[in-house]
Amino acid sequence: MVVDDDQGLRLSVKSALAVTQRFEVDEAFDGVNAMEKVKNGDKKYDLVLLDVDMPRMNGLEALRQIKEFDPGIIVIIMTAHATFESAIQAVKDGAYNYLQKPVAGDDLLALIDKAVNAHNLISNIAASAPVMVEEGRKIIGHTSQMQKVFNIIHRLAKVETPVLIRGASGTGKELVAKAIHFNSARKDEKFVAINCSAIPENLFESELFGHEKGSFTGADQRKIGKFQFAEGGTLFLDEVGDMPQLMQVKILRVLQEKLFTPVGSNREFPTNVRIIAATNRPLEDMIKAGTFREDLFYRLNVVPIFLPALAERKDDMEHMVNIFIRKFNQAHGKRINGIAPDAMAVLKKHSWPGNIRELENVIEHAFVLEMSNIITIASLPEALLIATGTNLIDVPPVQETAQNVASAGISSAAQAHASLGDDEDSDVGGMDLDEEDGEMIAYSGENLDFNAQKEAFEKEFIIKALKTFRGRINQTALHANIPKKTLLRKIEKYGIIAKDYSN
Repeated sequence: MVVDDDQGLRLSVKSALAVTQRFEVDEAFDGVNAMEKVKNGDKKYDLVLLDVDMPRMNGLEALRQIKEFDPGIIVIIMTAHATFESAIQAVKDGAYNYLQKPVAGDDLLALIDKAVNAHNLISNIAASAPVMVEEGRKIIGHTSQMQKVFNIIHRLAKVETPVLIRGASGTGKELVAKAIHFNSARKDEKFVAINCSAIPENLFESELFGHEKGSFTGADQRKIGKFQFAEGGTLFLDEVGDMPQLMQVKILRVLQEKLFTPVGSNREFPTNVRIIAATNRPLEDMIKAGTFREDLFYRLNVVPIFLPALAERKDDMEHMVNIFIRKFNQAHGKRINGIAPDAMAVLKKHSWPGNIRELENVIEHAFVLEMSNIITIASLPEALLIATGTNLIDVPPVQETAQNVASAGISSAAQAHASLGDDEDSDVGGMDLDEEDGEMIAYSGENLDFNAQKEAFEKEFIIKALKTFRGRINQTALHANIPKKTLLRKIEKYGIIAKDYSN
């Protein structure tokens, strides 16, 4: 929606957006008219372009009301030079950014693309189910999970205080940190991530604060540290519980005084960096054991966010699977419409020690293998099936449409029972074959020979996997879950030349 009391400007902005054919655009002539449309309920607006200086209700008040009604709506402020300071205040109040009038079409489209990408980050972290705690109470947002997530990010975008993200490995802590940064006033500056558990203790200070030439053996030139590199932006300290105690003291000083000193230097440098920290460690227990400083904990824990383990959220799993299906449909150019109920049941049986990261990997694995239009048990990783006690022989074949079978080149039954590692005959799930039935059945001539279909599937799958991993044998064997010896044997059997797929 374009909101401005100048009809000519509304028309020019609407025309610039119409060229791309990506947007449906409404107009409003002032803040009151805009709020009537937003609250009407007939449409859900994704983005509002909002003028500041308007009669009846100005843009700043309209912004506050829009964000209160639905924090998920992106707001971009359009401002004349005279109201420039108001635009800066609007960004602090939750607007994504501002544009100065006259509005150039290219600048407008570029800013909208950045805003939509930042908005999508928040949509993705809905799978992580973040919970913010304030004054001893959980903030549960409005009526839905997405409303809650947008509400949390909207609150954090308006402040500069440190954030501490707590959660097990694989729950999406870095993704939450990125969503906070790219929706905050620092969005146009750097987001710099550093893994505290991956840095040798003797290099930690140099990595964060930099060093002068000759300050220690091997320091043959001056180096800029992460604090200086991230100036004006956000520094993400992942696994902060693994930070050495000496560095904990130095980080505490930076947080308190906004100053740091490079190794080997006598000069202090000011820093303007927002700190977002994350950990899967029990910091309270570490404080009691004397391995983590209590004063640093309280400095970092100004705004704590908790990400629950996936095992605690089995009811949300179908929603998360659908998020990943949409993501991988776009990445792999496929049209998978969902997941079969029995495959979903298998996912819910798993304990998910790797949390959301593990679930994402499982769905991507299924995308590589799946030949139908839904994810079936047959495409799930073998390790997952073993962990959940699932036997493929006991799984009934998935019913497919003739169109799906034709496009896949193999029936679901053949897909479910064919194995790349086994050329021997196998029992068919205890099926009772009637040996006394000697009646000849006429059929249309479709190739129903099991071995032929199995070999066709194997060859097509191997070629597809080699294309995906550019003919690299080791990568194909690893990611497509095929033993390397089996892969090489099948390549030779079908006369496939791996290097033909290297481009």
